[in-house]
Amino acid sequence: MSSGPWSDTENDLIVADYFAMLADELGHRPYNKAEHRRDLQTRIGRSRTSIEFKHQNISAVLKGLGESWIEGYKPAANFQMSLVDAVMRWLGLHPAWTSRASAPGAAQGLQDAASLWIGPPPTAGNRPPPDELGRMLEIAGRFDVAGRDARNRALGRAGEEFIVSRERAVLASAGRADLARHVRWVSDEDGDGAGYDIASFEPDGQPRLIEVKTTNGWDRTPFHITRNELAVAEARRREWCLLRLWNFSREPRAFELRPPLDAHVTLIATGYQANLH
Repeated sequence: MSSGPWSDTENDLIVADYFAMLADELGHRPYNKAEHRRDLQTRIGRSRTSIEFKHQNISAVLKGLGESWIEGYKPAANFQMSLVDAVMRWLGLHPAWTSRASAPGAAQGLQDAASLWIGPPPTAGNRPPPDELGRMLEIAGRFDVAGRDARNRALGRAGEEFIVSRERAVLASAGRADLARHVRWVSDEDGDGAGYDIASFEPDGQPRLIEVKTTNGWDRTPFHITRNELAVAEARRREWCLLRLWNFSREPRAFELRPPLDAHVTLIATGYQANLH
C-alpha cells in the first residue's frame, strides 16, 4: 500500500469518485460505498482507512465551499490545500454543478414548503472550534462562495419561489387566505431594487418584507447583501427580515435575521465605486 502525501493524480481520482457518489445520493439513486472504495484501492493502492479519511477531508472542503457533501462522511477539516485544488479542478471541469438550482420547491409543492423548518440563527455559542471555523471561512473567502451563490440566478430564483409558496401556504393554514392571495414575489414582478424579494404578511395583517438568501451549503456559508438591502432593513426595521435558506439541495432549512443585522453578522465591504477626478 502507498503511504506519504497524496499525489495530484490520486487526489483527482478520489475527488471524481466522491462526486459520482454524491450525485447519486442527491439524485436519490442507490450506490455502494464499499464497491467504490474497493475500486479506488485497486486503482491508487491506498488503504481502506486512508481512503475513508480522505473522503471525510473532501466533505470538509465541500463544507467550506458551501456545497453539499455525502452524509456518511463526516467532515474532517485537517486537509491539505492540494485537496482543495483537486476539488476546484473537478468543479472547473463541471461548471453545471455549482450553477444548478437543486430546487425542491416546484416539485414538492405548497404542502412541503409550508413545513419548512425555521430555527434559530447560528450564534457564537454554537459555532465550530476556532481552527475548524477559520479553515472553512478561509476557503469560502478564497473562492468567493458568497459571490458564487449570489451570481447563481437559478438557485436564487428557486429559493425565492420556495419561500413565496411557503408564505402563501402558512397564511392559508392560519385562516388568512385573503392575505395569501396578496403575497407578491416582488423581485420577479418588479425586478431587483426594492431591497426585499417578497412582500408578505403576518397573520394579523402586518406587512412582512422578506429578503431571501439561498445556499446549498451549511448554515454558516457567507452570503452577499447589497447596500440597498441594508438601507431598507434599517428604514423598515419592524417589517423587514432576511430569511437564510440553507441545505437547499438536500433538505431545505432556514433561519431569520432581523435588523439591526450587525447584531448577527460581521459586515465586510467587498467593493468600491470609483469616480474619476
